[in-house]
Amino acid sequence: MVTTPREGSAATRLAADTLRTAMMNGDLAPGQRLVEAELAESFNVSRASLRAALFDLAAEGLVERIPNRGARVRVISVPEAVAITECRMVLEGLCAAKAAEQVTDEQIAELTDLGDRMQRAVADGDPMTYSALNRELHRLVREHAAQPVASGLLDRLNGQLVRHQFRLALRAGRPQVSLREHLAIIDAIARRDPADAEAAARAHLTSVIAALRQADAE
Repeated sequence: MVTTPREGSAATRLAADTLRTAMMNGDLAPGQRLVEAELAESFNVSRASLRAALFDLAAEGLVERIPNRGARVRVISVPEAVAITECRMVLEGLCAAKAAEQVTDEQIAELTDLGDRMQRAVADGDPMTYSALNRELHRLVREHAAQPVASGLLDRLNGQLVRHQFRLALRAGRPQVSLREHLAIIDAIARRDPADAEAAARAHLTSVIAALRQADAE
C-alpha cells in the first residue's frame, strides 16, 4: 500500500502540485484565501509542508502572501496579463519552430486530429471544450519542441493567466478567431516549416493581447 508523505520535500511537492493544478483548472479563484490549516488537512500533509508549498507558489507568481493575513491566489491585472503574454509570444514562437524542426509523422497525425476536434468544438458552440483543447495544443507543441527550459518557463507563465484565458474563451466570436490561428500553427508544424510555425505562434499571441485589451476596455 502506498502512503502519502506528510512531511518533507515530497509532501511539499504534493501540496504545491495539487494547488497549482487547481489554479490551472480554475477551481481556485483569483483573490481566494488559502487557509493553511484547511488545506493541510485536505491534502493530508503537515502545516509546515503546506506553508513551504505556498512559498514555492509565491515564487512562481501564483500566490500572494499578505503579512499577518496569510495567503491568497494572486490577482493578475490586465496590464500584467499583457506583459506575461508578450513573454509567452517569444517562448511559444521558439517552441513552435523547434517542434516544426523535429516533429514526427505520428506527432503530426496527433496535432491534426486535435485540430479537427477543435473545429468540431467551435462548430458545436462548446467554448469550454475548445478551451481545454486549446491548452492541450499548446502543451503538445511544447512537448514536441523538446525544449525543457522554455517549456518550464511557459508552465509558470500560463498558470498566472487562467482567469483571463477562461474569460477570452467565453467571449462571443473569440473561439472562431483563435481557431484559425491555432490551425495555422498546426499547418506550419505539419509542413515542418520552422519560420512559418514561429510566425503563426507569434501572430496568435499578438491576437490574444489585442483581445485582452479589448475586453478590458469594454
